[in-house]
Amino acid sequence: LHYKRAGIEIFEERWRGAGGEIDLIGRDSDGLVFVEVKRSKTFARAAESLSRRQLSRIMLSAEDYVERMFPGQLVNMRIDLAMVDTSGQIKVLQNISIL
Repeated sequence: LHYKRAGIEIFEERWRGAGGEIDLIGRDSDGLVFVEVKRSKTFARAAESLSRRQLSRIMLSAEDYVERMFPGQLVNMRIDLAMVDTSGQIKVLQNISIL
């Protein structure tokens, strides 16, 4: 609901690609949005639970999705981390990367 309220059309949930599952895939005015959802007691714990390896797998699946759905096209895209705490509060980090 958070993304829908923000004007992002969600058209895939739990999509499985070459690297594994992507929780949500949507589109906003800038391009595709790939979302990893993490639930934990706190936002900090949720953020810490996303490993480099998992982010790499999400990136691989995002590339797979674009290749299948938009072959040969340049597509703007980003990966978000949507964190949900035990009270149901949501915090989103847009365009994440792990260096």
